[in-house]
Amino acid sequence: MLGSVEGRSVLVTGGTRGIGKGIARVFARSGAHVVVAGRDPAVGEACAAELGALGGGRVVFAAADVATRVGCDAAVAAAVEAFGGLDVLCANAGIFPDASLDTMTEADLDAVLATNVKGTVFAVQAALGPLTASGRGRVVLTSSITGPITGYPGWSHYGASKAAQLGFMRTAALELAPRGITVNAVLPGNIATEGLADLGPEYRSTMEASIPLKRLGEVDEIGYAALFFAGAEAGYITGQALVVDGGQVLPESLEALTVR
Repeated sequence: MLGSVEGRSVLVTGGTRGIGKGIARVFARSGAHVVVAGRDPAVGEACAAELGALGGGRVVFAAADVATRVGCDAAVAAAVEAFGGLDVLCANAGIFPDASLDTMTEADLDAVLATNVKGTVFAVQAALGPLTASGRGRVVLTSSITGPITGYPGWSHYGASKAAQLGFMRTAALELAPRGITVNAVLPGNIATEGLADLGPEYRSTMEASIPLKRLGEVDEIGYAALFFAGAEAGYITGQALVVDGGQVLPESLEALTVR
């Protein structure tokens, strides 16, 4: 059982909803103390209360916009103040608005890159001091199969941002290795979140048909992957990306899922 994070301090950016909330829940159940960072205080406080009632580690909310350096500094400071340090950074915050290339504005592109790319870099920079002091620092990025492996119409800016995270990860892993900090990424496929629900039942049905396991992933299943990277068991793994997608990227066509 992966139980090596008990008592550790964890920051999950974008941790109040969706995949981030699933990551935070898995860590809290495993006995870690968790700060969930987000932009909506009402949603964030409710999330912290819900996860804190699970009976594992403590959970607190920090209001922060990770698209800014100030916001990332504030989120890290909240974790240090609440729990005396920071052992694990889960840089999860991300947005995925739909915009085709012929309608995408400069503002659309800037918003996605600010949260998904700059937010990742700023969060890691803000956490360097306490992660180094921890002596067992872990950084886990939430990327995606979209961009690094696959594409989807309307998400070219999102796909670019998720591929950029992996480019950042590899060099960050090299730079931070002398400090004993590992940097890895989880690449979710289609996961059952509030955002996916907004796309409608037909989209969900189509996605399920294209996944060998014939179901969408659960947010906690991404949390388990993050938990592995954060634990002592993964102490010799850095600069790596783990796909968690039910086999979605494997078939070369839908026909491959019907041949027996």
